[in-house]
Amino acid sequence: MAELALGVASFLLLTIGVALLRVVWGPTRSDRMLMAQLWGTGGVAILLLLSEASNAPVLEDVALVFALLASVVALAFVRRGFGERP
Repeated sequence: MAELALGVASFLLLTIGVALLRVVWGPTRSDRMLMAQLWGTGGVAILLLLSEASNAPVLEDVALVFALLASVVALAFVRRGFGERP
């Protein structure tokens, strides 16, 4: 079971790497923000999978903090205006 969790975590890490390219090449700020949200979601998923694979429950707490930070970042982005200005 641990091997499966580590394999899925590796795949998610690859997905986050592809999202990094989209952040660099994203034509709008909205695209960049969506990829930042993907980083947050992917990071939480990776931490939860690593927690399960290594039997380290402290990683679940770190994942919870990341999830809270990702929601605060999204809220700040929306409150700022969600505009397409550069």
